[in-house]
Amino acid sequence: MSHYDPSNDLLMLFDGVCHLCDASVRFILRRDPAGKIKFAPIQSPLGRELYTRHGLDPEAPNTFLFLTPQGTFKASDAALEVARTLGGLWKIALIFKPLPRSLRDAAYDFIARNRYRWFGKDETCMMPTPELKERVVTK
Repeated sequence: MSHYDPSNDLLMLFDGVCHLCDASVRFILRRDPAGKIKFAPIQSPLGRELYTRHGLDPEAPNTFLFLTPQGTFKASDAALEVARTLGGLWKIALIFKPLPRSLRDAAYDFIARNRYRWFGKDETCMMPTPELKERVVTK
């Protein structure tokens, strides 16, 4: 486990009990072998602090945040910034950037509202794999 340096690190705050969110983290891990992106569950002390600091309720984690030295992104903007960071073919997702944020976020919110029903959830945060454990931020 590592520490978070906001001046250097790219940090994804995700819902640690959501199966879709867990799958998204695993997806990013496989496509970011250089380890540019670090992770923190919203339910962790650091995740709760940062989520609250950005005006969000950690008791109702309805969006993920992507914190970068250039700024903080949420909802569809966060997903697009992750795609930009992954590079390669994943940058094709940026074709959605010109769409109004309200439309992109409406689609994002629809999935977020239904994610537990469609994909399931756990009662506690997932146990990180050894690969993820190296990139989970604690402080």
